[in-house]
Amino acid sequence: MELKWTRKALSDLARLYEFLAPVNKPAAARAVQALAKAPALLLTNPRIGDQLFEFEPREVRRLLVGHYEMRYEIQESTLYMLRLWPTREDR
Repeated sequence: MELKWTRKALSDLARLYEFLAPVNKPAAARAVQALAKAPALLLTNPRIGDQLFEFEPREVRRLLVGHYEMRYEIQESTLYMLRLWPTREDR
């Protein structure tokens, strides 16, 4: 299984860092690093996240990591990280 980040997901990571950094830069960096590493678990267990049936026929799933939601899509042997955001945000 190969992992690829979409531009939107990378933008979400950058936005999260920019939001957290003014308060505590080291904590912001740790949060972003933890979220960037979280998908490693999905490479061996890609279907561990909850499937979001509203996106069928695409296989889009979500994984909660702490207070953050990560959405990803499985296409054959590639896992695309689509978006991520704090669960306290309205989407």
